[in-house]
Amino acid sequence: MKNIPLVNRSIALPLVGLVAVWSIMMFANWFAMFGQKGYEPTSRLIVYIYLFGFAVGAFSALIGHGWALKSLALDEHDGLARAAVRFTVLTVVLGLAATTIFALTNFLSAFNSSSQSSDVLGRLIWTYLPILLATAVVVFVLLRAFVFRGATVAIEGEPKPKMSERQKALALGYAVPIMTTAFAIILGLFIYDATRTNLDTWVWVLIIAMVGVGVIFGTRFASRAKQARVEAPKPKTALAAGAASLNFVLSIIFGATVSIMSFTMGATAISNLQVWPAWVEGVNEQPAPTVSMPTLSWLIQDFAPAVVLLLLAVVGVYLSITERHRKENTSVEA
Repeated sequence: MKNIPLVNRSIALPLVGLVAVWSIMMFANWFAMFGQKGYEPTSRLIVYIYLFGFAVGAFSALIGHGWALKSLALDEHDGLARAAVRFTVLTVVLGLAATTIFALTNFLSAFNSSSQSSDVLGRLIWTYLPILLATAVVVFVLLRAFVFRGATVAIEGEPKPKMSERQKALALGYAVPIMTTAFAIILGLFIYDATRTNLDTWVWVLIIAMVGVGVIFGTRFASRAKQARVEAPKPKTALAAGAASLNFVLSIIFGATVSIMSFTMGATAISNLQVWPAWVEGVNEQPAPTVSMPTLSWLIQDFAPAVVLLLLAVVGVYLSITERHRKENTSVEA
């Protein structure tokens, strides 16, 4: 692994994370079928499996972003390092977006699921805690990637720079709105559990007011960070890089489209293992579906195409980024 250049590892790691996320999601879909009765999911553990998958994707993108920044710090004129920084920033943003959507989806589904237990401990473990953990992942990755970048690119052997007043204000500007929104969501769920009434009156007003206060204070801290004195930037840095080229954009679009197709086809293949019994009239309680074992025909016709699409997305994006700068690096060395 150490024989591979750091910049290449920075590009490969988020793609490896994508493969891991895909594998975890496929396992989650398969596992969910064993906890079903009719159309009503009863397995709660599935929430943590999904959360684990999103966390793996976010942290692999974060580590890859740190490696890309270190590569660029070693050589600011390296085109591949600049492309790696742009690519890893995109993967970090996508990881944050997916984790945020997961937290909001878990929040909204808590009001629509009639199978949710009214037990306080059960709701704490299966509803509140996943939202808190997802929020913690979002805040940590966000601050680590975009606020504490100086500590990420510190040269080995040298002391890491202390946190400046600007970084403190910037960190609060990012974290306060997110944490306030998460607290408002938890408070709304707690009130809903305690009263079992719809959140369509003053409770919604309270939640929105708390979110608004968080945004106001976050804006205040962000404004303070903007007005803080900063050192003059270097003539050429990663932030001064120009817009991405057409090939880079097309490779990202290709990877995103093919990845979505792979996730969709994989989920469909997993669902094909579920066997629904014939409907019987006059029976109040219909028999639960069963899960058949994978067969060679299923592997070739249903599951293998999804795996091949995922590999095409991963290999295609990696090669499109590295090959685009190979001739450039060779000409410079010559």
